[in-house]
Amino acid sequence: MKIKSTLLALGALLMVSFAQAQDGWNWPSDPAQEAKARELNAAYTDYMKSEQFVEATKPLNWLLVNVPNLNESLYINGVNVYKGAADKTADAAQKLVYQDSVMAIYTKRGELFNNTQRWIENKAYFGYQFFKSDKTRIPGVIADFEKAIELNGNINHQLVAAYFDLIYRNYAYNKAYTGEQILAIYDNANKLLDKSASEGKDVSGPRSTLETLLVNMELIDCNFIENTMGPKLAADPSNEEIANQIFKYSVQYKCYSSNSFLAALELIDSKKPTFATSQVRAMRYMASGDFEKAQPVLEKAFTLAENNKQKGEIQMELAKVHTQAGRKSAARTAAREAATLDPELTATAFSLIGDLYMSAFNDCRGGESRAKDYSIFIAAYGAYQKAGDSKGMANARARFPSKEELFTEGLQPGSSISTGCWVGETVSLATRD
Repeated sequence: MKIKSTLLALGALLMVSFAQAQDGWNWPSDPAQEAKARELNAAYTDYMKSEQFVEATKPLNWLLVNVPNLNESLYINGVNVYKGAADKTADAAQKLVYQDSVMAIYTKRGELFNNTQRWIENKAYFGYQFFKSDKTRIPGVIADFEKAIELNGNINHQLVAAYFDLIYRNYAYNKAYTGEQILAIYDNANKLLDKSASEGKDVSGPRSTLETLLVNMELIDCNFIENTMGPKLAADPSNEEIANQIFKYSVQYKCYSSNSFLAALELIDSKKPTFATSQVRAMRYMASGDFEKAQPVLEKAFTLAENNKQKGEIQMELAKVHTQAGRKSAARTAAREAATLDPELTATAFSLIGDLYMSAFNDCRGGESRAKDYSIFIAAYGAYQKAGDSKGMANARARFPSKEELFTEGLQPGSSISTGCWVGETVSLATRD
C-alpha cells in the first residue's frame, strides 16, 4: 500500500491552503496588551518565516491563550507552526504535544469562526498522519473524515485511500465494524472515487488501495456471501442494492454456484438486463438441468448481444437447449447459425450436428432399406469431418452399410441417396469395409 507518497504531495497542497491572512484584527483595548500582542505576533511570524517553528510556538501560544480572537491567521499559521515543530522534534512526548496542538487549533478555529467546512479535510489529513497507529485516536480521525464528506459531499480523491486505511485499522485494532458495515463503507468510498473520476481525476491508485485493504481484511468468502448477505436478499427480494453487492462480490470471489448469487442475478437481470447477466443466468439454469427456464433467457441475451461473436455463443447454447428437449432439427439450425456467426465455433457446432445425426437412427429408421437407414451415419460422418472430429468420424464410419448390403439392394458406393426424415440430406453412399 503506497499511501504515503501521494499523501506527502497532497500535504504540501493542504499546508498552503487558506494561508492568506484574513481581514479584521481585534487588538486589545489596553495599550500595554496591544503592544505586547503586536510584538509577539511579529515575533512568531518572523520565526515561522525562517522555519524556526519550535521558537515560534512560544509567542504564538501566548497569543492563542490571551487574545484568541485577534485574527483567524493565528489558526491558519498555527497549523504550520505546530506541524513544523512536531517535525523538528525528536522527543516523542513533545512531538505528541505539538501534534495535539494542531488538532486543538482546528477545534478552536471552528468554535470562533464557524467555518469548519473550509478546513475539516485538512484536519482529517493531519489526524491520519499523526494518529493512524494509535488505536485510541483512530475513531476521532475517522469522524473528521466523515464530517468532511458530510459537509462537502466528497474529499480529495488521494485521501479516500487514507480514510479507508483508517477503517481497516479500526477494524483490526478495535473490532469496530461488522462485515456488512465494512462493505457499506467500502462501497461508499468507491462512490466518492466515482465522483472524482467523473471530474477527470485519475483514481486508479486509490481504488487499487481500497481493493487491497478489503482483501486483507479477509471478510468475504463464498460462505459470507451465502450465509450473511444471502438471507438479507431473501428477506427483501426486491432490494437491488443488496443484489448488486452479492453479484459484485460473487463475481469477484468466484462464488457462482451459490443460491444467493442466482437470486441476485435473477433480480438484476430482470430489472436491468445486459448480455452478460442474461448469458450467465441462462448458464446457471442449464448447469442445474433447467433447460426450459434457460431458453427464454438465452433468447433475451441474443437480443442484447453486441456483436456476432456473442450472438454465436448464444446460438450454440440454444442448440444445446434444443438438443436436451429433443428438438433435433431446431438444434441443428441453431448450431449452423452459431458457426455462421462465429467461424471459431465451427468445430463445436458440427460435432453437435454429428451427434444429432448419430442419435437419429431410431427416429428415422424405415426398415425397408438398410442403405437408406444407415445413410444417416454417412451424414454424421460429413458433419464430423467439417468439425475435424476424427473420433466422431471413426464412430460414424463403423456404422456405414457394408458392400454386401449395398450389393443386395443393387446400389453402388458413390451413388447418391437421401437420408429422408428430419435429417433431409443427400449423401454419397460409402461402405464400412
